[in-house]
Amino acid sequence: MLSRADLWTKRLAEAEEKRRAHDGWRQRSTLSDVAPFIDFAGNDYLGLADDPRLAEAQTEATRRLGAGAKASHLVSGHLEIHERLERHLAALTGRPHALLFSTGYMANLGTLQALCDRHTPVFQDRLNHASLIDGARLAGAPSRRFHHRDLDDLERLLARSPSDTPTLVVSDGVFSMDGDTADIAGLASTCRHQGAWLMIDDAHGLGVLGEHGDGCVGRAHGVDDVPILVGTLGKALGSAGAFVAGDEALIDHLIQFARPYVYTTAQPPGVAAATLAALDILEDEPERRTWLFERIGRFRREAATLGLPLANSRTPIQPIVLGDNARVMRWAERLTRAGLRVGAIRAPTVPRGQARLRITLSATHETTALDALLEALAACQREERA
Repeated sequence: MLSRADLWTKRLAEAEEKRRAHDGWRQRSTLSDVAPFIDFAGNDYLGLADDPRLAEAQTEATRRLGAGAKASHLVSGHLEIHERLERHLAALTGRPHALLFSTGYMANLGTLQALCDRHTPVFQDRLNHASLIDGARLAGAPSRRFHHRDLDDLERLLARSPSDTPTLVVSDGVFSMDGDTADIAGLASTCRHQGAWLMIDDAHGLGVLGEHGDGCVGRAHGVDDVPILVGTLGKALGSAGAFVAGDEALIDHLIQFARPYVYTTAQPPGVAAATLAALDILEDEPERRTWLFERIGRFRREAATLGLPLANSRTPIQPIVLGDNARVMRWAERLTRAGLRVGAIRAPTVPRGQARLRITLSATHETTALDALLEALAACQREERA
């Protein structure tokens, strides 16, 4: 009979064997400080992560205020610079208030845990991010997943749910593995008709979409249409952290009841300063978004000419669905040898049989970089035909 310690060893070994059997075992790469490759895997859509103005703002604030916030927001860690950042984020998204979280995952977990319980029906798009699914599980909320971007399916599910309890509909704004966008107006209309609240995680839309870089929700859809808006700061804004934006009652509730907010050390002040610098650049340099969409358009035109299997995405996320895990890894390795880094995405991150290269574009990608990527993808095709 195995001991308890041996049972743990057996469990871990079986989990590894099962994942390796489907070519799904992930490897963590340690990258050089001076990367010898062109990055088409990250989410730095506007090229702000490497902008010296963010580094300078972060350095100055760190020297002045310290490397860390030293405590949670509710103890002594909420600094004036955090307050200023929350006001800027609220203004950007057209909301009365915003609340900082340390990560986007924590923002989603904390919001759903604070708002929902086992009596709160939650309806989620089938392709929502893992943090949204996990947030509903943490709350113990009965959760149903409607077909991707299918408002009719959502309407049917809502119509069948009890009408005597608060109900929440949750969707990504831009879907992180497919790059397509939610129908915000349609979701808002359905929720109004059924009396449900709508929560949108606009992690990949903030800074990229919208007239002001305010995302696919932002000022175009007010707090009455989308009561709960989540955004992250580590993608297009180039820094780190996240926020939830909404009315005073929502933010007050999260301050009191969102455990990942209450029991976590506040964001380092230098990170807040870097984000404030990014917001200034976002406002002052709208041409960055123009450059980004020019690169998206060119990539899609050239990739279509090559006959690559493009998805229905007009965002910086441009997946090439290859289906088979081994095929995706062969292509990714070929691109790595060409000095290009792309995401090789397999189950369980995407459904089995939907493995893909997740190519992400940035405003700072030069023409030569796009040419190198397209040529390397064409070489992958030629090697398969040989």
